Parts: sequence; C-alpha cells; structure tokens
Amino acid sequence: MVRRGVVGVVLVVALVSAGVALAVSDPNDAEGTRDPALFTRMPGFHIYRAEASEFDRVEFMVGPDKTQAVEGQRTLVIYYANEGITLPSGLQVVRNYLNAAKAIGGQQIYAYEDGGTEIATLKVVRDKAEVWVEIRAAGNGMYNVHMVEKQLMTQAVVANADSLAGSLETDGKVAVYGIYFDTDKAELKPESEPALVEIAKLLQRKPALKVYVVGHTDNAGAFEHNLKLSRDRAAAVVAALTGRHGIAAARLQPFGAGPTSPAASNLTEEGRAKNRRVELVAQ
Repeated sequence: MVRRGVVGVVLVVALVSAGVALAVSDPNDAEGTRDPALFTRMPGFHIYRAEASEFDRVEFMVGPDKTQAVEGQRTLVIYYANEGITLPSGLQVVRNYLNAAKAIGGQQIYAYEDGGTEIATLKVVRDKAEVWVEIRAAGNGMYNVHMVEKQLMTQAVVANADSLAGSLETDGKVAVYGIYFDTDKAELKPESEPALVEIAKLLQRKPALKVYVVGHTDNAGAFEHNLKLSRDRAAAVVAALTGRHGIAAARLQPFGAGPTSPAASNLTEEGRAKNRRVELVAQ
C-alpha cells in the first residue's frame, strides 16, 4: 500500500474546554450548518451539506472486515474546498483530525486506504459519552466527518412495583434501572423519579418488607473510590425514599458493592452501563 507524505500540516483546532466548541464559518457554508462539536475544519473548506439526528446507529470500521455499531446522537458534515486553495492530500486531512483528537485525549481505532480514499476511525472519551468519528478524505477537494456521540438513552420505561415484587420473591433481589447519577457523583438526577416512585409503591404495598439498597459501579477508576461512590449512591436513594416518599428508614439499609458484583462484562460500554446500577435485596 502506497502512502502519500504529509507536507505542511495545519492542525485542526479541537475542543479543549468542556462545553464550548471553537466555531468556524465560511460565506459558502450551506445555510444553517456548522462544524461538529469537537472540531473546526481544514482551512479553505466550506460545508457543502450537513445532517444530524438525535439518536441513530452507525457501523464504524474497527479492523479488517470488522465493524462496531455505535448508537447515539449522529452528525455528518461534508466539506468542499473553496476555489483557489492548494488541496491537501487525503492523508493530510486524516492526520490533522487525528492530531486534534489526540490533543483532547482521543485515539485512532483503525485506519486504512480504499481506492485512493484515506479512512480513519477515531474515538474520544468525554465525561458522559464516547464520541466516535470517521474521517473520509480522498485529496480531491472534499472530505466527510461522520460522528456519533455514544450515550445511553434515558430509560423512560421502568419496571413497575409488581415486577419488582415478583423478582424479589423469586430471586431475592432485583436490579432497578432508571436511577441516574452524573459521572462520578452521588446526587440523584431528576429523571430518576419514576423508578423511585415504583420502589416506594412496592414498599408501601408490602409493609413488612425490608431491603438492602445496594449501589454498584463499573470497574473504571480506583477500587476504594468506587466502593465509596457506590455507598454514597445507595445512601442517596435511601434518603430520597425516606425524605420524599415517606418510607421508614428502618426498612432500608444502604450498602456499596462497588465493582465486585458485575451484571455484565466491563469490556464493553454496554456491559459497564449494566454494572452501574442499584439493586434491592430482600433482608
């Protein structure tokens, strides 16, 4: 495989502070379009077309004949060169984006050449999501940036009180999904309320029931830190049930298991998401 040299690289500026993207515009940009959140663009290019969807699925190349499906907020931006500029090679475009991704802690997952088009899959891990990016550039005056911000959908449907009761009776425990915390924090998010309501209904219908409220984490980070975080999250659930829903504190005992009892493999984000959970265990 013949690779072209990289000459005169101009680093694409990446997002370096959370929440603010460095905006770049061009008079030739298609109306209502803008650069994706993480990156600016190659100098002398304008946006020919852009599209976005709140939740979609994209297959990213991660190896020879191997793809990985990523779901989340999708953005596709197609750039065309303005007249009169010196066209960068496809490799030059790809390397610019790779350097920008590395500057904010990202990495290259896979890169290859297909019929003169340079293609690279990049990944950047941010506080609340993984951002997957595919760059396609042929050195012919156009290139594409296809990005998916991978994050969990808010669990709008939660198990009802009857389902929770059934699992407790048959298994002695039940995982309650739909309880949310910000990354590395123990304050309950407002969207946790539907799940808390169903737990309260369960305890109100079964006045003799006492449970351990057990917090679980994935294995990212230090073990002792995760143990404390899981205890604090369990305590936050107990505080909400007693303070807002009138459940007697004597019926609830918080406990933190940290990463010691995974529900799935920690090797994938889907598995880690399942492991970040709260369980009710019958006393």
